[in-house]
Amino acid sequence: MAVNLVNVEAVGKTYGTRALLDAVSLGVSEGDRIGVVGRNGDGKTTLVRMLAKLEEPDAGRVTHQGGLRLGVLTQHDSLDPAATVRHEVVGDRADHQWAGDARIRDVLTGLFGGLDLPGFPAGLDTVIGPLSGGERRRIALAKLLIDEQDLIVLDEPTNHLDVEGIAWLAEHLRARRSALVVVTHDRWFLDQVCTRMWDVQRGSVYEYEGGYSDYVFARAERERIAATEETKRQNLVRKELAWLRRGAPARTSKPRFRIEAANALIEDVPPPRDTAELMKFANSRLGKTVFELEDVTVTAGPKQLLRHITWQLGPGDRVGLVGVNGAGKTSLLRALADAAASDGDRQPAAGRVVVGKTVRLAYLSQEVAELDPTWRVLQAVEAVRQRVDLGKGREMTAGQLCEKFGFTKEKQWTPVGDLSGGERRRLQLLRLLMDEPNVLFLDEPTNDLDIETLTQLEDLLDGWPGSMAVISHDRYFLERTTDRVFALLGDQSLRMLPRGVDEYLERRRAIAEAAAPPPPAAKERPAGDTRAAKKELQRIERQLDKVGDKEKTLHARIAEHATDFAKVAEIDAELRALREEREDLEMRWLELADDSGQ
Repeated sequence: MAVNLVNVEAVGKTYGTRALLDAVSLGVSEGDRIGVVGRNGDGKTTLVRMLAKLEEPDAGRVTHQGGLRLGVLTQHDSLDPAATVRHEVVGDRADHQWAGDARIRDVLTGLFGGLDLPGFPAGLDTVIGPLSGGERRRIALAKLLIDEQDLIVLDEPTNHLDVEGIAWLAEHLRARRSALVVVTHDRWFLDQVCTRMWDVQRGSVYEYEGGYSDYVFARAERERIAATEETKRQNLVRKELAWLRRGAPARTSKPRFRIEAANALIEDVPPPRDTAELMKFANSRLGKTVFELEDVTVTAGPKQLLRHITWQLGPGDRVGLVGVNGAGKTSLLRALADAAASDGDRQPAAGRVVVGKTVRLAYLSQEVAELDPTWRVLQAVEAVRQRVDLGKGREMTAGQLCEKFGFTKEKQWTPVGDLSGGERRRLQLLRLLMDEPNVLFLDEPTNDLDIETLTQLEDLLDGWPGSMAVISHDRYFLERTTDRVFALLGDQSLRMLPRGVDEYLERRRAIAEAAAPPPPAAKERPAGDTRAAKKELQRIERQLDKVGDKEKTLHARIAEHATDFAKVAEIDAELRALREEREDLEMRWLELADDSGQ
């Protein structure tokens, strides 16, 4: 029988007149891996702080097993700014001691990319004081993970980690024997790591077995049985469940929730996006040209980030951008945004960006735009526009869109200066969408947003007719909102990834292995073979673009002849043939990519 590590008995916590937690009783046992979810401000952080005895409850009690070895990562680290990374992470261990410890080597390589901490000015001897918040957070996480604990409590551990870092952390935590309680909005991470979920809602905590996918099903079922009045929220949960069940990429291959019951819940839920309808509307709003890059070079100061890039973002395209930090993801979007803002006058260092004449770009950067702190939330939104056209005859007032993004009627009168970081992020998104753009650039849009707000944003984007480019370390959001993924691998190129984020991680592992000491010499592939494979790759990529264009055209034709069933069947047969052609091309592309060493 598993030993009980922590007991939470009838705990209550009140701030001002608001009861965050009311008579909550929970337990954490050996082997538990618990994910904590809920809206920002509903008490997730307060709950885990009381669990770790960093904060006292107003009522009830928290008890720990005697001698409990507890490791805690809070949202604000307690690192000594005058100390070095070496002092904080490995302490007084001699170099031969920590370098001979497999766990320490794994943690340093996983979180920093190598034992010598590449990217830090003096490696392990870098002083902590001048470092960024993200760098400090990785140091605090490394310090915690190199030790043995009975229980680890992590509050938003994936913040400031890239896709690779998050994948490494998930694998590391699965391999540990420690029990785990983690607060995070990263749904892919929850599915990979957790076997139980705590949902913090309006003072109560609901418990669910399984990871995030199981939680979505169980919550949808609970709300159906309870016949709650929150119809909108229930519909969003059912819609997300439908996406999970319909074979979304990179989901767990063996979902634990009951398949028959899940299918019954979603049998009347349509696919998340009506691609043909959105494509037709996007073409009418944008024409044929959105952004076209011709032999473009992107720089940051003297450094070349991307070189000789020829690429296009077409009407209705939804693309995700992944890549190592510093590879040029944000710089690429900024170069396109500069060209759009200057009507093509401001161009990159070399090459040319052609911007469609009808492009109305909205760019959500990582920096939250400063607003007058005395403005009310609704006033800040209405300053952009009173009503917004969402397409297909749908229209929303500023107040209605505020409510969709979690700003209740009361909250809409809150001064901007009193909002949290996550609430300001939501407000920034709202103001962008109110301006009725037809092209969206989203740079790390999930920062500071809770899962419920992310689900609402995804639902809104499902019906948004335009072109979209998304940079995100949140692979769940990336897979949920985009159709194709491109990678910047740090070699100054931009590559299409037919298999998305999984393929990106495989390529990064291959690069890391290639950088390791070489194995015994093998017979080298003739240079002519490699050149031929690269030429063939380029030819196939051009063919894939043509197939994609044909598919868009056929989708548009299906929409035009929706009432002519014979014509629709004829077009559908052409579409199936095109899909088979695309699959054959993608398989050949993958074989050649391996041959050419890409």
